This record gives sequence, structure tokens and C-alpha cells, in this order.
Amino acid sequence: MDISASRLDFPELGSILLVDDSPVNLQILYRTLQGAGYRLYLAENGASALTLAREIKPTLILLDILMPDMDGYEVCEILKREPATNGISVIFLSALGDSAAKVKGFAVGGVDYISKPFQADEVLARVRNHIKIHLLEEQLERRNLELESENIQILNAVSDGIIGLDSEGSISILNPSAAQIIGWRAAQCIGKPLSLLELFNSDVDYPVPEQRTIPYRSYRLRQSSHSDMELIRRKDGVVVPVSITATPRPEGGAVVVLRDISDWVESEERLRFTREELELQRQHMAHMERLNTSGEMAAGIAHEVNQPLTAIANYSGVAKRLLASHPVDKVKIAELLDKLELQSRRASDVIQRLRGYVKKPDAGQDAIDINTLIQEVIALAEVDARINDVGVHFQSEQNIPPVIVDAVQIQQVALNLIRNAMESMANHSGRQQGVLVSTRYESGNLFVEVMDSGAGVEEASKKELFDPFFTTKEGGMGVGLSICQSIIHAHGGNIGYRDNTGSVGSTFYFSLPSTRLQ
Repeated sequence: MDISASRLDFPELGSILLVDDSPVNLQILYRTLQGAGYRLYLAENGASALTLAREIKPTLILLDILMPDMDGYEVCEILKREPATNGISVIFLSALGDSAAKVKGFAVGGVDYISKPFQADEVLARVRNHIKIHLLEEQLERRNLELESENIQILNAVSDGIIGLDSEGSISILNPSAAQIIGWRAAQCIGKPLSLLELFNSDVDYPVPEQRTIPYRSYRLRQSSHSDMELIRRKDGVVVPVSITATPRPEGGAVVVLRDISDWVESEERLRFTREELELQRQHMAHMERLNTSGEMAAGIAHEVNQPLTAIANYSGVAKRLLASHPVDKVKIAELLDKLELQSRRASDVIQRLRGYVKKPDAGQDAIDINTLIQEVIALAEVDARINDVGVHFQSEQNIPPVIVDAVQIQQVALNLIRNAMESMANHSGRQQGVLVSTRYESGNLFVEVMDSGAGVEEASKKELFDPFFTTKEGGMGVGLSICQSIIHAHGGNIGYRDNTGSVGSTFYFSLPSTRLQ
């Protein structure tokens, strides 16, 4: 009786191959499973079972163990050896009840065991469970393949280079972007240690904002994700700056992500060059402003220098007359020489202060005492003080820590604020009170304040005081306070303005970070 042709066509529930050398047992199994929604195939010996299994590749095989010529164990072993059939689930059928038979069945690849005589409910329940498990495994395998395909597509699409490393440091994954960055083909790298590529042996001069960081060995030792900047040497010898993020995997190894940052490094270099150019322009403008200030002070300075020069000329004439007399009065000559020396130093001091103010500053910065610097600025401002008939008073806090600055530039800021204060009081009734310059130290910062009793700042002008080319002076250029602001900001400080509390006038101030350890 050829009952192999008798089957129910329900492919969505799977197919079952029933194998038993007893036609009676086959009939029982067939009737038990008939109508359950499976496609059923029958075979009466091991050879025909192998032929059918290779042809139809059933979802499940119910396989009798004790068969002539070829028993169930041998059939299962052959099925499991062949790639086309090794995924078929096998449930053994046998009247053998000893545990050794069951253990052997599981050892050769069986998934379950049904004892004879059959119980219909048991057979149906076990078949359903294993069919369901098999279908779920197939779905899982398909999904894994889909995910693997999606992952490959993603790896191939991302612009960052991705290198997968196993627990031994060998390359297991290398996407096209990584291959392009390092200059090696994937086929040349898979299975080889990353260190063999010698990517991180590039001790060369390259304009990277940071120094080289760590070689590959540290990627394996660290226990958490970390990012670094490295110089790598491609296969063709070209050095490339890259950002590297290495993340260890729980099962061992790591995922290394490379990003070519050549464009970023070039942009940083261009930005640095632009900043240097802007700083040079700022210093040039500040120098021009100092020259302009010295020009405005020229008349007063000339008068200041002319007085000691006139005295020197007069004392020289008297000295000549004394030398012509007989006897020579050496005491008076000595007094005249002392007066000549005093007046010459007075003229020299005025000239030296002016020269120090108008010169271009040195490239570096020095630690200075702010009180000494302000005293020098006040001495330089004495010419304007006499012209405007406004005194300048200095109130200094002692034991202020030094501050690292460009002294000439800070002098320029202080002088600008003092001269502005004197000009605001020149035609004001409060000029007799004079300008008060004070210094103080607070919370790691050094403050210099210039307070006047003048007319103050109009409300409409307050927001624009430090804007370039804004001025309230007739004929003013409007760059003084703007340059002061840029100088103070370049030193890491702040500059500002406030109305005086309870009195007329205003206070301009600036702060600088001190060198005192906090």
C-alpha cells in the first residue's frame, strides 16, 4: 500500500515525515495527525526516509528506532551530517523504555522521544510543540539573517569608519569607510591583528591641536567607552588625523570608530591664523589710539617739558657767569648743578613716561603690581589734570596680588578712563572733588575703578558706550572704549559702567584675574 501519496495540504503549519517499518504503526500515526493541519508523508524504512527527507525537507520526522537494515539512530546521524537536512527536527519512536536508548537518541540529534504503544493525545501535543518550536526557530533565523543584512547595509552606508576587534585584538569587521580611512582593503585585514597594520606609529610633525594619545593596546585594557585624537599612518604612508572612539564589547574585543578630522584640523588651523591676525589688528588699533591720545596731550606735554628745559637754560647761564667771576664760588656752582640735575630728571621723566606709553607692547606678559602701574598712569595724566583743572586722587588697597598682563595695554585702558573722567568734569561744578582712582581685590579678581563727579552718562547712550565708533565727544573717533573693552577681554577680564550711588557722576571699572592661588 503506497500511503506516501496520502497527505493533507496545509503548508503553513509544516510538513511531517512518519517513518516506521510497521504499516500498522504508520496507520495509527497517520490517523492521529490527520486533520491537524499538517502535510503528512510516510516511509517504511530508513533508506526511503532519507530519500524523502532530502527531497521534501519536512519540518519534523517521527522516526522509529528499531528498523531492519538501517535503524533510526543511523538515519538521524546521516540527516544531521548533511547541511540540507541537519535543521530537520527528529522525534524518536520506540518500545525501548530504558534510559540508555533515550540518551543515545538525544546524542545523535533527536529532540524528543515517544514511547510505544502510542497515546494519541501525547503524540499530537508533542508534535504541535516541536512544530511550533521549529517554526519559531526558522522565524528567528530569518530575522537574524535580515538583521545581519541590515547591519551590513548600515555599516556600509555610514561615513564613519568602523573596525570590530575580537578578544585577541584581531579584526573581525571592517566597513568601507574604515578601509578608505586606513587605506587597507577589508580582505587584507580580516583576521589580522590591528597592531599589524602599524596605524599608530606616526610620530610626525602635524598641526593637530592636541598631542597623540594612546596606542591600540590601551583600547583593549580600558573597561569603558572612550574617545581620543590620534594620528594614523595609512598604508600609502599618508598621515591622517582621526578621532577614535573605542568601546569594549561584553563578550570580549572592542568596536573602534574612526572619523577623519582632516577638514576640522585645517579649519582649526585657519581659525587660529585668523585669530592671530585679528589680535595683530587689535594691537595695531590700540597702538594708533595711544598715538592719537599722545597727540591730544602734545600741547600739555610740551608745556610740561618746556618748564624744566627753561630752568636748565637759566641755571646754565648763571653757572657760566659764576665761573667767569673771581674767585669762583664753588658752593653756589654745586647748588646750580644740583638744580640742573633735578630739572633734567624732571624733563626726562615726562619724556620716558610718554615713550613707554606710545611704544608697541612686547609679545609677552609680565606679573606686575597694579598699584605701581596706576601710579605711573596718574603721573602721565598730570598734564591733562592741570589743563582741565581737575585733580586725580589714588586710593589703593594694599597687599594686592600681582596680575599677569601687558603693562602698556593696561596703562592705555586706565589712562583712557581717567582722561574721560577729567573731561566729563572739566566744565562741571564738581570738578574740585577731582577724579578718584581705586584698586581692590575680591574673589580672585583685581578691580580698578575710576569715579568722577561729572555730568554722568545719558540714558540713551548707556547701551552703546562700548560699541565701536560710538562717541559723545565732538570730533571723537569713538574707538577708545571699544579698544579698552577688547584689551580687557583679551586679558580674561571684564569692563563696565555704573551710575554713582547717592551722588552725581559715574564710575567706570575693569577687572583682571589675579595670580594668587585660590
